[in-house]
Amino acid sequence: MIEAELKARVREPEKVEAGLEGRATARVEVYRDTYFDLPDGSLMDSDRELRVRTVSGPDGNRSVLTYKEARVDAASGAKPEYETRVEDPDAVHAMLRGLGYAPVIEFEKHCQNYEFEAAGRRILATLVRVPEIDGTFIEVETLVTEDELRAALDAVRDVLAQLGIGQEDLTTEQYTDAVAARRRS
Repeated sequence: MIEAELKARVREPEKVEAGLEGRATARVEVYRDTYFDLPDGSLMDSDRELRVRTVSGPDGNRSVLTYKEARVDAASGAKPEYETRVEDPDAVHAMLRGLGYAPVIEFEKHCQNYEFEAAGRRILATLVRVPEIDGTFIEVETLVTEDELRAALDAVRDVLAQLGIGQEDLTTEQYTDAVAARRRS
């Protein structure tokens, strides 16, 4: 599946949050992400990602291993994604290190997740705050096959527009890059 997703900076977080609350109840969670790469950086250099994420929320903790291939759509950054739940994230960290991967960056995302239907698609809209980055972001996504990507991105754009998010607010900057830049400064 491909994650048809658009991300934007939010100028009026309270207004966007109210718009989302009208569609669904928020699931508040904290993501602890660890990104891995080979020592030569070849994974990230080829626009791929390998991540272990632990999600903490009202229902406890869960962890997932995610691999994302290179972008199939430059404008949105949409990538094919493979994800599976893991019982023991420490064991997965050890396995990845044993295979030659090393953690390159770790950070937290504070998220309010809203799941709802729009244009006949299951949508996940997430308000994101990363403590090391100024501002609030919104990610709106749906999982699709490659032949559905254009229509799905149109549906995602419509949801963003309904929330008052304009085309000028969209960004393809990755949190990994923004956090790394902040830590270097």
